[in-house]
Amino acid sequence: MMKKIAILGSTGSIGTQTVDILPSIDAEVVALTTNRRINLLEEQARALHPKMVCAMDESAAKELKIKLADTDIEVLTGMDGLIACAAESGADIVVTAVVGMVGLLPTMAAIKAGKDIALANKETLVCAGGLVMSAANQYGVRILPVDSEHSAIFQCVQAANGNPIDKILLTASGGPFFGKKIEEMRGMTREQALAHPNWSMGAKITIDSATMMNKGLELIEAMWLYDLPPEDIEIVVHRESIVHSAVEFADGAVIAQLGLPDMRLPIQLALTWPQRVPCKVPRMSLAEVAKLTFYAPDYEAFPALNLAKHAASLKGDRGAVLNGANEAAVGLFLNDKIGFTDIAERVAYALDTIPYKKDITLDDVLAADKAAREIVLG
Repeated sequence: MMKKIAILGSTGSIGTQTVDILPSIDAEVVALTTNRRINLLEEQARALHPKMVCAMDESAAKELKIKLADTDIEVLTGMDGLIACAAESGADIVVTAVVGMVGLLPTMAAIKAGKDIALANKETLVCAGGLVMSAANQYGVRILPVDSEHSAIFQCVQAANGNPIDKILLTASGGPFFGKKIEEMRGMTREQALAHPNWSMGAKITIDSATMMNKGLELIEAMWLYDLPPEDIEIVVHRESIVHSAVEFADGAVIAQLGLPDMRLPIQLALTWPQRVPCKVPRMSLAEVAKLTFYAPDYEAFPALNLAKHAASLKGDRGAVLNGANEAAVGLFLNDKIGFTDIAERVAYALDTIPYKKDITLDDVLAADKAAREIVLG
């Protein structure tokens, strides 16, 4: 049956790869969004003929409206426009490929509108995992993970036949600075941090990979997705990025999902599940891979991991503080305002400074995020 899809963040890394796999599946696109990359959005809109598009940036939206004046596509702007695209009545599933906290409100709107979620925006669960999963249960929608690691865990869980997971083995590439000590990383530049060895991703997530905050955020995400305490989620550095993650069961059996590092497979699977259809990604040869290596993370060199584990253990508003502070600090680093190791230091300061709140509402999440950003930006 044809899937009707809304793609939030269609001009970003995950969004463009989602568009790339559409010819492989039976799908119709009803909504597309961007921040300000309107030339690409116009190209996508003319090819896919959605009902509506949104540019978050108001001036970009005005220009896009002129560009699409010869079509019947509705052009929206701002958070209201993003929410409208997420809740579009014609959509069956919403790909949340926007980066950062901006994904929370439209994801909640999509859930309340009864849409399944192909979740690529990890910050949504990091900041408000309890609220999001509760809403998904209430409205009877599925959260289908797009991150390669969480897609791998999801696929392994399907083989469990109802047996509970004993432990998650969450793999990490280790980023461009694997093996370095914290003193060596103090002078690392933007260009060095963006040189990921395996994956082609957006700038923010690539920096998160370099600090290993990305893996900390994924630990929190896994905690909510699979209803496990953080101590039952083990991070393992796997440089080849072939084993995308694994699960361990009560009898000690470990089931893993393997594949070449290509995001198109987990994106497509989220959109076609429970069916599997041919995917235009290269096939893996284990003989060519030749070897798989695994290492324990260096928590001293990558303090972001400890910050994330601490936030996971406390829950409440700590995920929102962690994420908001990290987004602000990464932004400063990408603009050459602070050093690489300053990112984790500023996040730690925000977590230490902002009073902890255990029982939270959506407003509390937004307030914690704002406070964290303000502290980091000074």
